[in-house]
Amino acid sequence: MSKATRATQALSKAGVAFRVHAYDYDPGDGKVGLQAATALGVPPSRVLKTLMAEVDGKPVCVVVPSDREVSMKRLAAAFGGKSAAMMRPADAERLTGYHVGGISPFGQRKPVPTAFEEAAMGEATVYLNGGQRGLQVELAPADALRAAGARAAALVA
Repeated sequence: MSKATRATQALSKAGVAFRVHAYDYDPGDGKVGLQAATALGVPPSRVLKTLMAEVDGKPVCVVVPSDREVSMKRLAAAFGGKSAAMMRPADAERLTGYHVGGISPFGQRKPVPTAFEEAAMGEATVYLNGGQRGLQVELAPADALRAAGARAAALVA
């Protein structure tokens, strides 16, 4: 497994301090964030999952704790829209350039508006996908927000 991905390169280019953590990815486990939390021995609230969605038909990236679910109503409101829906996996892969299970908010092929769950901003560090299945990056939430060009918002139900 390579630790140099578009995501880690984007973080380095942004001058963000981060640590890389690898774990054994299980493709049969659909809950990637929870799998990573268990493998790394950290609370699921600190492992953030990166999801691709559409608000009023336009792509957005949403980052929430792995043990929480996105509220479509709050997601739409966070981006000033009326309706939100999850993006189809094939569309998410094509847009980001990452495989599902390895989508990172950093270094996406085509940057889109991004929002992080505001509750995660209170953690000392958070873990996010590093752009490859089985690879997480640990960094300060404020640095993650800045590197992703994101904003914090209430996104979970």
